[in-house]
Amino acid sequence: MLQLELAQIPIVDGAAGVGGKNVQRVLQTIGQRAAGTDLIVFPETTLSGFPTRDTIGDVAEPIHGPSLTAVRDAAREARVAVAVGLAERDGSRFFNTTVLVDERGEIALRYRKTHLWASDVGVFEPGDRYEVCSFKGLTVGLLVCYDIEFPETARAVASLGADLLIVTNGNMDPFGPVHRRAIVARAMENQMFAALVNRIGSGDDNLTFPGESALIDPLGDVVCDAGHEETVLRATLDPARLEGAREHYRYLHDARIALDLATLDGEQGQRARVIRAR
Repeated sequence: MLQLELAQIPIVDGAAGVGGKNVQRVLQTIGQRAAGTDLIVFPETTLSGFPTRDTIGDVAEPIHGPSLTAVRDAAREARVAVAVGLAERDGSRFFNTTVLVDERGEIALRYRKTHLWASDVGVFEPGDRYEVCSFKGLTVGLLVCYDIEFPETARAVASLGADLLIVTNGNMDPFGPVHRRAIVARAMENQMFAALVNRIGSGDDNLTFPGESALIDPLGDVVCDAGHEETVLRATLDPARLEGAREHYRYLHDARIALDLATLDGEQGQRARVIRAR
């Protein structure tokens, strides 16, 4: 069994740095973890909040910067893993990044958001890869917010052998239900667990965030979910559900994705576009 905590918390946009409210809230949540918790998951860009074109240079930090280092130290001391988002600086480039820090305080996985929402464009560059890592006997992958609306992203992570997909989220009203529906589909169609953690409260530009964090099992059933209020939701992931979901069929094995696109003449002399199996 894997014990999770889904930290559905408010975030202050632009409150970056070790002394800022966001980092301090993460450190507090780690310190107050329940006994036996293996992994705490936080929302998108938790350590910095959402930056703008004007603020990104001030709030972004390198992956080994002071904010994430403080989180790594806290994770190591508490012996708990943490998935947390930040605005990452890499030289003169900026990325919307989520990292998985293991219970030793080591960075086990780093993922840079590949699909940029409108407010990301011009602030961040898109990432260029999907990766997974081994954690507590499971293969784990990461996505960030808007990524989950594209079936291909979760399928790419699943094709790397993922048992658990973690989605750090910053989805606002009126689009909140979109991700709540999408996470169920992504879990079911890839026969893996999927944990979605969204922020709540208000942000810049009069945005409001509805929460609705959840853990979904490989059959698309809800293990547990949260409403619209601030909470740290405890969840238990039972790996046996993976075996049950994959016992009789496996979508990744049975899917006929390798197809050729061809153009053929129609009966009326028109051109018809078809997909032909190889």
